[in-house]
Amino acid sequence: MDKNQEGIQFMQEGKWEEAARAFMEAIEQNPQDAVSHINFGNVLTAVGETEKALKFYDRALELDPEAGAAYFSKGNLFYDQECFEDAKQNFEQALKKGLESGDNYFMLGMTLLQLDQARFALPYLQRSTELLPEDSEALFQYGLCLAREEYIDEAVGVLERCVALDPGHADAFYNLGVAYGFREDAEKALEMFNKALEIQPDHLLAGHGKKLIEANM
Repeated sequence: MDKNQEGIQFMQEGKWEEAARAFMEAIEQNPQDAVSHINFGNVLTAVGETEKALKFYDRALELDPEAGAAYFSKGNLFYDQECFEDAKQNFEQALKKGLESGDNYFMLGMTLLQLDQARFALPYLQRSTELLPEDSEALFQYGLCLAREEYIDEAVGVLERCVALDPGHADAFYNLGVAYGFREDAEKALEMFNKALEIQPDHLLAGHGKKLIEANM
Protein backbone atom coordinates (compact mmCIF):
# COMPACT_ATOMS: atom_id res chain seq x y z
CA MET A 1 0.00 0.00 0.00
CA ASP A 2 1.44 3.38 -0.98
CA LYS A 3 1.56 6.27 1.46
CA ASN A 4 -1.47 8.06 -0.01
CA GLN A 5 -3.64 4.96 0.30
CA GLU A 6 -2.31 4.38 3.79
CA GLY A 7 -3.12 7.96 4.77
CA ILE A 8 -6.65 7.72 3.38
CA GLN A 9 -7.23 4.58 5.40
CA PHE A 10 -6.04 6.35 8.55
CA MET A 11 -8.39 9.27 7.76
CA GLN A 12 -11.33 6.88 7.43
CA GLU A 13 -10.43 5.53 10.87
CA GLY A 14 -10.15 9.04 12.33
CA LYS A 15 -6.44 8.62 13.00
CA TRP A 16 -5.41 12.11 12.00
CA GLU A 17 -1.81 12.12 13.23
CA GLU A 18 -1.05 8.85 11.45
CA ALA A 19 -2.76 10.13 8.31
CA ALA A 20 -0.76 13.36 8.38
CA ARG A 21 2.47 11.40 8.80
CA ALA A 22 1.65 9.15 5.86
CA PHE A 23 0.81 12.06 3.54
CA MET A 24 3.90 13.98 4.59
CA GLU A 25 6.01 10.95 3.76
CA ALA A 26 4.26 10.76 0.38
CA ILE A 27 5.16 14.41 -0.25
CA GLU A 28 8.77 13.78 0.76
CA GLN A 29 8.93 10.81 -1.61
CA ASN A 30 7.42 12.81 -4.49
CA PRO A 31 7.35 16.59 -3.90
CA GLN A 32 5.70 17.14 -7.31
CA ASP A 33 2.64 15.01 -6.51
CA ALA A 34 -0.43 17.25 -6.28
CA VAL A 35 -2.60 14.47 -4.82
CA SER A 36 -0.41 14.14 -1.73
CA HIS A 37 -0.68 17.88 -1.12
CA ILE A 38 -4.49 17.74 -1.45
CA ASN A 39 -4.68 14.81 0.94
CA PHE A 40 -2.48 16.53 3.50
CA GLY A 41 -4.62 19.66 3.17
CA ASN A 42 -7.72 17.55 3.86
CA VAL A 43 -6.18 16.30 7.11
CA LEU A 44 -5.34 19.87 8.13
CA THR A 45 -8.90 20.95 7.34
CA ALA A 46 -10.29 18.08 9.42
CA VAL A 47 -8.31 19.19 12.48
CA GLY A 48 -9.13 22.88 12.03
CA GLU A 49 -5.81 24.08 10.57
CA THR A 50 -7.58 25.82 7.70
CA GLU A 51 -4.97 28.45 6.83
CA LYS A 52 -2.29 25.78 6.50
CA ALA A 53 -4.70 23.61 4.53
CA LEU A 54 -5.28 26.38 1.98
CA LYS A 55 -1.54 26.62 1.39
CA PHE A 56 -1.39 22.92 0.54
CA TYR A 57 -4.39 23.16 -1.79
CA ASP A 58 -2.82 26.15 -3.54
CA ARG A 59 0.50 24.30 -3.79
CA ALA A 60 -1.35 21.37 -5.36
CA LEU A 61 -2.80 23.73 -7.97
CA GLU A 62 0.65 25.13 -8.68
CA LEU A 63 1.82 21.57 -9.35
CA ASP A 64 -1.29 20.64 -11.32
CA PRO A 65 -3.57 23.50 -12.43
CA GLU A 66 -6.13 20.90 -13.60
CA ALA A 67 -6.52 19.33 -10.14
CA GLY A 68 -10.28 19.61 -9.70
CA ALA A 69 -10.05 17.84 -6.34
CA ALA A 70 -8.04 20.75 -4.95
CA TYR A 71 -10.79 23.20 -5.93
CA PHE A 72 -13.39 20.86 -4.42
CA SER A 73 -11.48 20.70 -1.13
CA LYS A 74 -11.11 24.48 -1.09
CA GLY A 75 -14.81 24.80 -1.74
CA ASN A 76 -15.64 22.58 1.22
CA LEU A 77 -13.33 24.57 3.46
CA PHE A 78 -14.93 27.88 2.44
CA TYR A 79 -18.43 26.40 2.79
CA ASP A 80 -17.68 25.35 6.37
CA GLN A 81 -16.43 28.88 7.05
CA GLU A 82 -19.67 30.26 5.56
CA CYS A 83 -17.70 32.04 2.83
CA PHE A 84 -20.28 30.96 0.29
CA GLU A 85 -19.22 33.12 -2.65
CA ASP A 86 -15.67 31.73 -2.41
CA ALA A 87 -17.08 28.22 -2.03
CA LYS A 88 -19.22 28.67 -5.15
CA GLN A 89 -16.26 29.83 -7.24
CA ASN A 90 -14.20 26.81 -6.20
CA PHE A 91 -16.93 24.23 -6.79
CA GLU A 92 -17.51 25.79 -10.23
CA GLN A 93 -13.78 25.60 -10.96
CA ALA A 94 -13.78 21.94 -9.90
CA LEU A 95 -16.54 21.30 -12.46
CA LYS A 96 -14.62 23.15 -15.17
CA LYS A 97 -11.60 20.98 -14.43
CA GLY A 98 -13.67 17.86 -14.95
CA LEU A 99 -14.67 16.88 -11.41
CA GLU A 100 -18.23 15.90 -12.27
CA SER A 101 -18.82 13.94 -9.08
CA GLY A 102 -22.11 13.72 -7.23
CA ASP A 103 -20.49 15.32 -4.20
CA ASN A 104 -19.31 18.34 -6.17
CA TYR A 105 -22.74 18.86 -7.78
CA PHE A 106 -24.34 18.49 -4.34
CA MET A 107 -22.05 21.00 -2.65
CA LEU A 108 -22.43 23.52 -5.47
CA GLY A 109 -26.20 23.20 -5.14
CA MET A 110 -26.05 23.61 -1.37
CA THR A 111 -23.84 26.68 -1.76
CA LEU A 112 -26.30 28.28 -4.17
CA LEU A 113 -29.08 27.62 -1.64
CA GLN A 114 -27.04 29.47 0.97
CA LEU A 115 -26.73 32.35 -1.49
CA ASP A 116 -30.56 32.39 -1.89
CA GLN A 117 -30.29 31.14 -5.45
CA ALA A 118 -32.58 28.12 -5.17
CA ARG A 119 -33.63 28.17 -8.81
CA PHE A 120 -29.99 27.95 -9.90
CA ALA A 121 -29.35 25.24 -7.29
CA LEU A 122 -32.04 22.93 -8.68
CA PRO A 123 -30.17 21.43 -11.66
CA TYR A 124 -27.04 20.80 -9.58
CA LEU A 125 -29.00 19.08 -6.81
CA GLN A 126 -30.90 17.08 -9.42
CA ARG A 127 -27.65 15.95 -11.01
CA SER A 128 -26.28 14.96 -7.60
CA THR A 129 -29.23 12.61 -7.08
CA GLU A 130 -28.63 11.07 -10.51
CA LEU A 131 -25.01 10.38 -9.63
CA LEU A 132 -25.76 9.43 -5.99
CA PRO A 133 -29.10 7.58 -6.27
CA GLU A 134 -28.67 5.92 -2.86
CA ASP A 135 -27.81 9.15 -1.01
CA SER A 136 -30.85 10.05 1.10
CA GLU A 137 -29.46 13.47 2.05
CA ALA A 138 -28.99 14.45 -1.60
CA LEU A 139 -32.60 13.42 -2.26
CA PHE A 140 -33.80 15.31 0.82
CA GLN A 141 -32.12 18.57 -0.17
CA TYR A 142 -33.28 18.24 -3.78
CA GLY A 143 -36.83 17.61 -2.55
CA LEU A 144 -36.69 20.66 -0.29
CA CYS A 145 -35.43 22.81 -3.13
CA LEU A 146 -38.23 21.60 -5.42
CA ALA A 147 -40.79 22.41 -2.72
CA ARG A 148 -39.26 25.84 -2.16
CA GLU A 149 -39.67 26.57 -5.86
CA GLU A 150 -43.27 25.28 -5.65
CA TYR A 151 -42.75 22.12 -7.69
CA ILE A 152 -44.88 20.28 -5.16
CA ASP A 153 -45.67 17.10 -7.09
CA GLU A 154 -42.02 16.62 -8.02
CA ALA A 155 -40.97 17.32 -4.42
CA VAL A 156 -43.32 14.63 -3.10
CA GLY A 157 -41.84 12.06 -5.48
CA VAL A 158 -38.27 12.88 -4.46
CA LEU A 159 -39.03 12.98 -0.72
CA GLU A 160 -40.82 9.62 -1.01
CA ARG A 161 -37.62 8.20 -2.48
CA CYS A 162 -35.69 9.74 0.42
CA VAL A 163 -37.79 8.07 3.13
CA ALA A 164 -37.74 4.78 1.22
CA LEU A 165 -33.95 4.87 1.55
CA ASP A 166 -33.95 6.29 5.09
CA PRO A 167 -37.15 5.40 6.98
CA GLY A 168 -35.82 7.25 10.02
CA HIS A 169 -35.58 10.65 8.32
CA ALA A 170 -38.02 12.67 10.45
CA ASP A 171 -37.44 15.93 8.58
CA ALA A 172 -38.26 14.28 5.25
CA PHE A 173 -41.56 12.96 6.66
CA TYR A 174 -42.32 16.42 8.06
CA ASN A 175 -41.75 18.06 4.70
CA LEU A 176 -43.86 15.40 3.02
CA GLY A 177 -46.60 16.40 5.45
CA VAL A 178 -46.26 20.02 4.40
CA ALA A 179 -46.32 19.05 0.72
CA TYR A 180 -49.46 16.94 1.14
CA GLY A 181 -50.96 19.87 3.05
CA PHE A 182 -50.37 22.05 0.00
CA ARG A 183 -52.10 19.38 -2.05
CA GLU A 184 -55.01 19.60 0.40
CA ASP A 185 -54.66 15.90 1.19
CA ALA A 186 -55.27 16.21 4.93
CA GLU A 187 -55.24 12.48 5.70
CA LYS A 188 -51.92 11.92 3.96
CA ALA A 189 -50.44 15.05 5.55
CA LEU A 190 -51.50 13.84 9.01
CA GLU A 191 -49.99 10.42 8.31
CA MET A 192 -46.65 12.03 7.41
CA PHE A 193 -46.63 14.30 10.48
CA ASN A 194 -47.40 11.29 12.68
CA LYS A 195 -44.52 9.34 11.15
CA ALA A 196 -42.18 12.25 11.82
CA LEU A 197 -43.33 12.33 15.45
CA GLU A 198 -42.93 8.57 15.84
CA ILE A 199 -39.29 8.96 14.81
CA GLN A 200 -38.71 12.18 16.74
CA PRO A 201 -41.38 12.86 19.38
CA ASP A 202 -40.02 16.36 20.08
CA HIS A 203 -40.21 17.46 16.42
CA LEU A 204 -41.89 20.80 17.09
CA LEU A 205 -42.70 21.62 13.47
CA ALA A 206 -44.33 18.24 12.89
CA GLY A 207 -46.30 18.65 16.12
CA HIS A 208 -47.49 22.08 15.00
CA GLY A 209 -48.40 20.77 11.55
CA LYS A 210 -50.37 17.92 13.08
CA LYS A 211 -52.37 20.33 15.26
CA LEU A 212 -53.17 22.54 12.27
CA ILE A 213 -54.36 19.61 10.21
CA GLU A 214 -56.45 18.14 13.02
CA ALA A 215 -58.05 21.53 13.72
CA ASN A 216 -59.22 21.73 10.12
CA MET A 217 -60.40 18.16 9.61
